[in-house]
Amino acid sequence: MIGVIATLTILDGKAAEFEDVFRTLSRAVRENEPGNLCYQLTRSKADPLTYKVLEVYADADALKAHGASDHFRAAGPGLGACLAGKPEVEYLDGVA
Repeated sequence: MIGVIATLTILDGKAAEFEDVFRTLSRAVRENEPGNLCYQLTRSKADPLTYKVLEVYADADALKAHGASDHFRAAGPGLGACLAGKPEVEYLDGVA
């Protein structure tokens, strides 16, 4: 199992647009990626411009398939237009 935590900081005033694009992406991930076990957007309570995506994949192939998927690539421009900078991505090994 592979975990991913992606930290995304968005531009002020872009929350609704960002969440809408992500909602569409999240639905496509759940419908088209059987190796994705969790794909959840969360927002920081301390900073409403900071979001974290909590992701869990069955294996490296499932993670690779996510990054190569048409729906992930299609969401890129919409998400990118809302970001204040480059996402920070941390990869984790599943333990239990």
